[in-house]
Amino acid sequence: MSSLPPLSLPPEHLSALLKAAQSTLAQRQAENRLKYYRPYKKQAEFHNAGAQYRERLFLCANRFGKSEAGAAETAIHLTGRYPDWWKGKRFDKPVRAWVAGVTGESTRDIVQAKLIGPPALEEKRGTGYLPKECIGSVSPARGIANAIDIVSIKHASGGYSELGFKSYEKGRAKFQGAALELIWLDEECPIDIYTECLTRTNETGGIIYATMTPLMGMTEFLEHFLMSDGSKFEGFRGAT
Repeated sequence: MSSLPPLSLPPEHLSALLKAAQSTLAQRQAENRLKYYRPYKKQAEFHNAGAQYRERLFLCANRFGKSEAGAAETAIHLTGRYPDWWKGKRFDKPVRAWVAGVTGESTRDIVQAKLIGPPALEEKRGTGYLPKECIGSVSPARGIANAIDIVSIKHASGGYSELGFKSYEKGRAKFQGAALELIWLDEECPIDIYTECLTRTNETGGIIYATMTPLMGMTEFLEHFLMSDGSKFEGFRGAT
């Protein structure tokens, strides 16, 4: 019985093949970042509390992963790709969602970037927490370069979730009208906007969560959580 001789290639060819394989792997990881998300303890507690609390607040200093947690959870709900370790809230169908930041520019540069990828680099779209293969139609926002207004996201159950980008600077009126399953607020928002967001999720039994660093002392927004009767965890608060 004959056998094939071992593959023999010049070292430079082997090196080129290895580099190509590493580049392909890096691209696949970049375009499916959500698959590799592993929360640290407080992030996991924040996610898990979604099974009990309709409202949540992740309160911590800058650079401690609060926006990462918000973006990852939002992407999980939009895609329906719930990881094995997930113990939080679940939706079994496509969702309607809003995400919002303080200004249109900060929403683009922080929230949109973490979900979609670098705003100014269309070729990098899909390198945020929303996998590239799940991103459907994209509608640009008016008046802000490279900002997105609405994007459709393929859901694991079939169909598409819908995600809209908002900013607090536009005022409460821009948060009226829709019925939503999910709202993520990045940084503290005015209490009238928060109340309006709660109204958007009343009909659906949806959830709302905020990720923020406290910069303005004990505001009415903070009082809503810190003076509530929900179980308190270091770093975040939940409210029913």
